[in-house]
Amino acid sequence: MRQIADQVHSVKIGAPKTFKNMTVFPLMGGQAIAADYNTLDEALAQKLAAIAEVSEGGSVPELKFVNSGDKKVFLLDGEELVGAKQNRALNLSIMVPVGKTLVVPVSCVEAGRWHHRSREFASAPRAQYAEGRAKKMAWVSESMKASGRRASKAAQLRRAKSARVPLNRKLREFVREFARFCDKSGGFWVD
Repeated sequence: MRQIADQVHSVKIGAPKTFKNMTVFPLMGGQAIAADYNTLDEALAQKLAAIAEVSEGGSVPELKFVNSGDKKVFLLDGEELVGAKQNRALNLSIMVPVGKTLVVPVSCVEAGRWHHRSREFASAPRAQYAEGRAKKMAWVSESMKASGRRASKAAQLRRAKSARVPLNRKLREFVREFARFCDKSGGFWVD
């Protein structure tokens, strides 16, 4: 906790950068703190983790996650997984311990397909939109209270217009512009 407090106290607000209707103030601080975990994308890219169906027959609301690396792996609620028998999205955020295999709760985000495209899943370059995640979390919480399961209402989730949104052209333009303005050790206060 002291390490976090020291980092916060060392933060300085830098000169603003404006692009179109957005102004960004860089938050510059002390030395960067290395994460003691990998993200899903990092673990998959380094072949330190694998995600597959729980069995040959599969189970729509569950997948098997194997962490074979030497760091924990952070799975973020709403990350979309593509491949295997059907694309899914993670139902909640989970920190997977080193060397563990877990069954993780997921929601179907692809209607109609139930055959293998691949044996394992890959991470999609998109995640559920905030409104879709909020609806899903409400359904998962309701399911936990009612049955102890971490299930969502997948059919309604697929119908939700905001359930899956890839980065659009305008957003990529902002990301490209501000990427030149920041470094790996900063954050942003957006006005």
